[in-house]
Amino acid sequence: MKLPPTRLRNLTVALLEKRGVPADSARLQADLLLEAELRGLPSHGLQRLPLLLSRLDNGLANPTTRGNGTWQRDAFLSIDGEGGLGPVVVMNAMRVMQGALKETGLAVAAIRNANHIGMLAYYAEAAASDGLIGIVMSTSEALVHPYGGTQAMLGTNPIAIGIPADGDPFVLDLATSVVSMGKINSHAMRGLPIPPGWAMDRDGRPTTDPHAAKAGAIAPFGDAKGYGLGLAIELLVAALAGSDLAPDVHGTLDDIHPANKGDLVILIDPSAGSGSTAALAAYLDRLRLSRPLDPTQPVAIPGDGARARRAATAKTGIELPQPLFEHLTALEAA
Repeated sequence: MKLPPTRLRNLTVALLEKRGVPADSARLQADLLLEAELRGLPSHGLQRLPLLLSRLDNGLANPTTRGNGTWQRDAFLSIDGEGGLGPVVVMNAMRVMQGALKETGLAVAAIRNANHIGMLAYYAEAAASDGLIGIVMSTSEALVHPYGGTQAMLGTNPIAIGIPADGDPFVLDLATSVVSMGKINSHAMRGLPIPPGWAMDRDGRPTTDPHAAKAGAIAPFGDAKGYGLGLAIELLVAALAGSDLAPDVHGTLDDIHPANKGDLVILIDPSAGSGSTAALAAYLDRLRLSRPLDPTQPVAIPGDGARARRAATAKTGIELPQPLFEHLTALEAA
């Protein structure tokens, strides 16, 4: 069923405020979930809301904190998320970091104990819209098998990079696994098989059953390359945030454990360098105009597709599984 974004945004805000989340924080959390829906990423959208509400109900998510940060060095901010809502903790960290950029030109925030931060592109694009380079990384439960292995040992460990350019910024957001667990959950919710190559079952056999995949392990993208990049992010985030490593991480997929994964945000002021946003934009346009493999499919830049889907979905409405909408409206009425 297709629903107006405004209706879903108001519903989400109401459900969060009902659980003690301040209005501005509720709007921020709702905005992140709705942005994922608008951009065609339902795995990071409203299907995550029931779990978040349950975590609030169970005292595993702190509705009011924005996190507690300490500057360990002039450009290094260490943050205890205090169980706060992920978007609230991260966006507050970015606000604090911007205050240091005038002096340092670069700032790093290492975050522990925050709830799931959702779609990383949201933060990278926010940084780029402010004229800054933004790099965001996050870890998760052990969901991905190492190259040459069959057991889930690493997180999906996504990374997002936002770079300002005249006009639309460059925004790259990718998991180091073939797919996120959220997409597998989305297929399971819709009763759809997953494509071959996405995952193995608990016995290490390739599977197209999303339920078997949830009990097994997701493949790293690009075989050894994705495994290596995912492991590098795992180690980098844990080294700086002091967060747990994937086999001991909980809390982004359940409502019984505190969230103990880590997040890393890097902001860079490009005005300290000698590059040109106009030159970057011109190069991106040259790429778009370069000869495509399929004449009907022009070459695209990371972020182009998400912006196009957002514009289209804003007009046509968000496609939401009816059972999920009925569940959320029942919570609203309760």
